[in-house]
Amino acid sequence: MGQHQHLNKTAESASSEKKKTRRCNGFKMFLAALSFSYIARALGGIIMKMSITQIERRFDISSSLAGLIDGSFEIGNLLVIVFVSYFGSKLHRPKLIGIGCLIMGTGSILTALPHFFMGYYRYSKETHINPSENSTSSLSTCLINQILSFNRTSPEIVEKDCVKESGSHMWMYVFMGNMLRGIGETPIGPLGISYIDDFAKEGHSSLYVGSLNAIGMIGPVIGFILGSLFAKMYVDIGYVDLSTIRITPKDSRWVGAWWLGFLVSGLFSITSSIPFFFLPQNPNKPQKERKVSLSLHVLKTNDERSQTANLTNRGKKVTKNVTGFFQSLKSLLTNPLYVMFVLLTLLQISSFIGSFTYIFKYMEQQYGQSASQANFLLGVITIPTIATGMFLGGYIIKKFKLSLVGIAKFSLLTSIISFLFQLIYFPLICESKSVAGLTLTYDGNNSVASHIDVPLSYCNSECNCDESQWEPVCGNNGITYLSPCLAGCKSLSGIKKSTVFYNCSCVEVTGLQNRNYSAHLGECPRDDACTRKFYIYVAIQVINSWFSATGGTVCILLIVKIVQPELKALAMGFHSMVIRTLGGILAPIYFGALIDKTCMKWSTTSCGARGACRIYNSVFLGRVYLGLSTALRFSALVLYIVFIFVMKKKFQGKDTKASDNERKVMDEANLEFLNNGEHFVPSAGADSKTCNLDMQDNAAAN
Repeated sequence: MGQHQHLNKTAESASSEKKKTRRCNGFKMFLAALSFSYIARALGGIIMKMSITQIERRFDISSSLAGLIDGSFEIGNLLVIVFVSYFGSKLHRPKLIGIGCLIMGTGSILTALPHFFMGYYRYSKETHINPSENSTSSLSTCLINQILSFNRTSPEIVEKDCVKESGSHMWMYVFMGNMLRGIGETPIGPLGISYIDDFAKEGHSSLYVGSLNAIGMIGPVIGFILGSLFAKMYVDIGYVDLSTIRITPKDSRWVGAWWLGFLVSGLFSITSSIPFFFLPQNPNKPQKERKVSLSLHVLKTNDERSQTANLTNRGKKVTKNVTGFFQSLKSLLTNPLYVMFVLLTLLQISSFIGSFTYIFKYMEQQYGQSASQANFLLGVITIPTIATGMFLGGYIIKKFKLSLVGIAKFSLLTSIISFLFQLIYFPLICESKSVAGLTLTYDGNNSVASHIDVPLSYCNSECNCDESQWEPVCGNNGITYLSPCLAGCKSLSGIKKSTVFYNCSCVEVTGLQNRNYSAHLGECPRDDACTRKFYIYVAIQVINSWFSATGGTVCILLIVKIVQPELKALAMGFHSMVIRTLGGILAPIYFGALIDKTCMKWSTTSCGARGACRIYNSVFLGRVYLGLSTALRFSALVLYIVFIFVMKKKFQGKDTKASDNERKVMDEANLEFLNNGEHFVPSAGADSKTCNLDMQDNAAAN
């Protein structure tokens, strides 16, 4: 008998071990799959941020319209966030995450599709160039300008090209693809974190969330490397003979293989969705138990039918719930601390989102760096810096057990230091390039008050040049000319990128002694002084990023403590909605609109409409780009000081050192914060919504 009992206990023990193993394996599989989805969404976000300038040039659109495309991610996210947050936990969460990854991948692929339907990219719209012909035949000089006039596109061809170029409205597919990506990304964070919180061992949730965020950083690393590589490749690689392309990656007309990044990230997202469709809704129950529970559920149907009468009573509660919602919202909006916190974080995050969206354009236009170089530098430098800053910020707060006001003061201190370093950017603005016809007269001897309608000089007035053409050449006097014809060049030698123009009359009158009045294709490079400023800019960028990340890791605790406990979830949800709507969507648009105001030379489409900007006034660009960001951050700092002053009065005598219980509350707050969609994925494009988000953090996730 004793032996029989022993055998039963052994069997029960073995059964228990199997269940634990099954649970462990199912949960570990979910963690592995979720890790890949975190990498996928971060990769997609950073690819979009890095490609926004390339998209602007490829589709011949303004920066403000490119900003709208970038903000479409948040639009898609907002469309489904309420549905996902409310119904997600009641449905099959792993499958919902899998569907989200599938939609996210489909959106990325849809973003890349216009490339395959738009035909070849023509970087010179003023002349009709076939990719197979010798492209130097379209380069007009002063002497042969009229002879080559027959090579210009006839009105009939222009009309056909205009109709075909209405395909440039294909930017709408990019808009919709990015919106789909936002829709697909929505369930990954909230449902993934809630699943972990439900089924992880007690006290292990924070560890798993931290591990996911750390693994998610692989996405931006891969994104920056791929983005740098693809930016070097010509957009039509594999379709045209690259030896016929006469522009280089440093040319303002260069478009890299932007579509390759979206194909890679799309396929990766779709692949990451597959494991979720094979995971159980509840890892604690094996398949047989779930079938048994389903049978029991059917047997209980009759009992449930008897309870349908209660639905009438529940319906009466709907009106009460709606009324309670508006009362809760009113309570939040009449809480001065909460309103100030929402406003100051909106200002901060708007500054960072707008800055990061156009930082690649800024580095290209201000310092003459190619997109490939800018992508690589930002990826290599900022990601380790931000990761180190985040870790150190959390360590300092736990080490010194800072109080609630102490945490706010620490965050304010790091923000002030970061702001002071931000001011150093202004002396690092380079002078505008010397461009005849935009910043100088065509003879290169005098500066002009405005770049609009600069009159021709005697050195090129008889050349019958097309003033709308943008085919820049660099004279050996260090001045850039809009075209060989406007430089007064009369002859040329060489082919493609090595073409050199001679006897340039506008170069001649600048007083060169060696009488070698020549020019070569491309804009003149930045001088050594500007290059030195660029290296200082990168160093300041590292320090600025570090301080921003150090103070911006735990301020979600502030939301939890400044509102009533029962309003905690609503407070974070409303905060998320405001940040996404007014920050994620609007910031790239108004940053782009102001940047457009600094443009000196626009391209012209085949329809004669304004296209993308070719060159900006460096001084005005720097003042607008940095000035807008600085103004937003300064306003946020002023509100932050008022916020701490009011909070200190309110919590006078109540605010104690952070205890173990409070740190547990902080962990729970972070989990709930993540459940509401404001997860932190470093540089996910985007789209990261921390209190003190760095310029390079957005991405993430977008």
